[in-house]
Amino acid sequence: GDIITVVDKKGIQKYQQGIRDRAATRIEGGDIIRVEAHPIPEHPRPWRVKDRAILVGDAAGYVTKCSGEGIYFAAKSGRMCAETIVKNSQQGARMIDEADLMEHLREWDGKYGPTYLVLDLLQKIFYTSDAARESFVELCEEEYVQKVTFDSYLYKTVQGNDPVGDLKLGWKTLSSLYKYKNQKTPDPMRTLA
Repeated sequence: GDIITVVDKKGIQKYQQGIRDRAATRIEGGDIIRVEAHPIPEHPRPWRVKDRAILVGDAAGYVTKCSGEGIYFAAKSGRMCAETIVKNSQQGARMIDEADLMEHLREWDGKYGPTYLVLDLLQKIFYTSDAARESFVELCEEEYVQKVTFDSYLYKTVQGNDPVGDLKLGWKTLSSLYKYKNQKTPDPMRTLA
């Protein structure tokens, strides 16, 4: 299916109409009571704490852009926040305040901020054109990319930490982007072994 972003309102309307058209025979005669949708935030919100209220999970924007995954981050952010509240309230003996909740944000951002930064960069570089997506597909054939991707997904934080591998990947990324940006005709369709 098509990937549609929030900025493409006409595309979203076209997508919604397509769904209505495909479902027309099943919903014939029914009344539309309300049409609504809310995009899932794809990046941490600019403010997540106000007084004694805090956003966690999807509401805080803890969704990975590339995959749309969010359940792990929803549960983890809720648990980390609860642990901070219990600790800072002295097991419920004192009322927490914004500073207590900000402690949770510093811990969260310290642990998962780099993950969101890398995913944001990946989306800005590789999800911008067909040529960039082709480049990304080519990079995914690299064993190092597969290992780092798998480890990052498994441990939910950016993995790698191999400076030589990272430099090779950086060079491969630049050369692949250049190749596909300047290619006049697409490569033939590859067959899977």
